[in-house]
Amino acid sequence: MCRTADCLCVLVSAVLLSGFAASAESQPSATVSAGQDKYVQCASCHGSDGRSIVMPQYPKIAGQSAAYLINALKAYRDGRRQGTYASIMIEVAKPLSDSDIANLAAYIETL
Repeated sequence: MCRTADCLCVLVSAVLLSGFAASAESQPSATVSAGQDKYVQCASCHGSDGRSIVMPQYPKIAGQSAAYLINALKAYRDGRRQGTYASIMIEVAKPLSDSDIANLAAYIETL
C-alpha cells in the first residue's frame, strides 16, 4: 500500500536522479568543446583538471554542477560576488558572454 509521504519521496528521488542522468554527459559536444577551449585561462589557477594543484588555496571546481558554475560566474562577472579571490575572478569573468559561461560550465561539469 502506498502512503502519500512514501510516494512523494519516490517521486522526488526519481526526479533528482533523472537530473543527474541528464548532466554534462548529455551536453552537446560542441558546447563542451567550446568550454574546453575557454578553460585554458581557468587552468592557470584551477589546474588543468580543475583540482587546484597549481595553487592549493584556489577552490577545486572539477565536477561542480553547471547550474552552480553559471550562477557563480555570472555573479563574479556582474560584481555581485565577493570573497577572498573575488577581485581576480571578477577580472577573469568580465569579458565572458552568457554563452561563454554556459560552455565553460558544461565543460567543467565533465571534469
